[in-house]
Formats: sequence, C-alpha cells, structure tokens
Amino acid sequence: MSAILLSGLVVFITHTLEAVTGFGCSVLAMPFVTALLGIRLGVMVITVLAWILALYFAVMKFRDIDWKQYFIITFFMLLGLPVGMYLFRSVDSARLRMILAYFILAVSVWQLFRLGMNKQAKPVLQAKAALPYYLLLIAGGVIHGIFSSGGPLVVLYASRQLQEKGKFRATLCMLWTTLNTILIATYFIEGSFTLPVAKTTGLLVPFVLVGIVAGEKIHDRVDARTFSLIVFGMLFLTAIFMLIF
Repeated sequence: MSAILLSGLVVFITHTLEAVTGFGCSVLAMPFVTALLGIRLGVMVITVLAWILALYFAVMKFRDIDWKQYFIITFFMLLGLPVGMYLFRSVDSARLRMILAYFILAVSVWQLFRLGMNKQAKPVLQAKAALPYYLLLIAGGVIHGIFSSGGPLVVLYASRQLQEKGKFRATLCMLWTTLNTILIATYFIEGSFTLPVAKTTGLLVPFVLVGIVAGEKIHDRVDARTFSLIVFGMLFLTAIFMLIF
C-alpha cells in the first residue's frame, strides 16, 4: 500500500503539471512509478493514466483543438511510432535515451535563456522552414513508441505552431489520446493488460482526477509568458530526469 500511496503522490504532481501544459506526465512520472511498481507494470499504468487525463481535456476542450496541426503532428508521429514499438521490444534503448536527453536539455536551456532576455516568440513556421520540424515529429513518434513519452520533441514544433496556451494544451491532449489508444490496444492484443494492472490503475485514478482539478486552476491563472516558462521548464526537468534515471 505504501508503494501505491507514493505512486499516487507522483501521479498527482506530474498529472497536475500536464493538466497545466498538455504534456510531460509520462516522462516525469515514469522513473519513480516504475521504481515503485516495477518496469512493466509501471509503464502500462502510467500509459493508461496519461490516456485518461488526455481524453478528459480532448473532450472538455474540444473546441480549442487546432485540427490542422493535430493532423500534421499525428501523421508524422505515426510514421515513427511503429519503429519505436519495434525498437522497444528488440534493442537496448539506453544510448538513444541519453542522446535525446542532451538534445532536450540544450533546447530547453536556450529557450529559457530567450525568455529570460524577454525576446519575442518566434513566428509561426511556414512552408520549407517547417521541414526540419517534421523530422522532429517523426523522431517523436519513435520515442513515444519506445518510452510512451514523445512529448519533448513534439513540444519543439507545437510551441511554434500553437502559441495560444489553450490550443496548445487541447491539441496535444488530443494527440496523446490517439497515440496512447494505440499503445493500450497493443497491451490488450498481447494479453499483457492483466487484472493486477487494472487494479493498480484503478487505485491511482483518483490522484489523476485531483491533479486535473489543480492543473485547471493553475492553467487559468497564468499568462502567455509564464506558460512558456512552465513549458520549457518542464522540458528542462524532463531532460534532467532522463539523464539521472
């Protein structure tokens, strides 16, 4: 029971943060929850809990979803997702995780520096300028297939194309709903989503619900610059967690 309560505390904190920004709960919660519950159980539980939160915002903030950007992001991530799901089952992903962490760390530090210098947000990407970012989205799909947490790479694109915080959160939550539905379906097809997984998930759902309420209150009170600071601060923390754990 102590493992469940500690996991619940982690779930509450990380899902509150995702309720504010629209990403981050999986990658931040994963190191702690898998240490408490075991890797296989922890990954499946966190994937389902993240799906519940994302589904809630996808439904409740349906009108805020930028469907054009949703379809662009989803298309390119789906190109990479099967590759990541294959790599998850066949190769050691530790080196890939380390490279990704350093990349995210460098980007987040640069963006936080820009915000600290009060520099203006970069304009929305147009035409050819978006092509390198599409490659990031494909890589994000690969990462999501391996770690169930491709958000950091997606945010690098979404922060340029979705500069209004409500659209940013709603669109990303619709994306996670889609991708995690695919992952959860594979759990059922493989027969790995067992009764113990369902029971553990059920015990942690209340912590997600409280996190949603807390996150909503915070989201409504922050301005655009503070929201950007939170987003790239989350990316920075994500990189640190990936390097440490």
